[in-house]
Amino acid sequence: MTTAQAVSFVDAQLLCELDRLGDEELDALDFGVIGIDAEGVVRRYNAFESKAAGLSLARVLGQPLFTVVAPCMNNFMVAQRFDEARETASTLDATVDYVLTLRMRPVKVKLRLLAAPGGANRYVLVQRAL
Repeated sequence: MTTAQAVSFVDAQLLCELDRLGDEELDALDFGVIGIDAEGVVRRYNAFESKAAGLSLARVLGQPLFTVVAPCMNNFMVAQRFDEARETASTLDATVDYVLTLRMRPVKVKLRLLAAPGGANRYVLVQRAL
């Protein structure tokens, strides 16, 4: 069984590992995790991201990621990549240097975008500078 301590932002099989983790294990990760369904609604959100973004779990779960929670990601670099992967039934695993700007001063991060055809969850992972 996968444990949170063994999960890394750069793991090759990270999408499968995230789907196997329970909420407590997800909360133990040292990077932000936002899991969305096929319509872009947030279904998973870990404690690391909640604290870093200043948005509570209650405020984020069940909300559309790209229009309500993080409209700063509603662009060709993030949201459009998920749309294209869904439309072409292709796997998405891309790491993007990015600047988060909503509700905070600009913060440089690395985003990892993960999706698989037919998968229940797609993920935006957020790695902040240590």
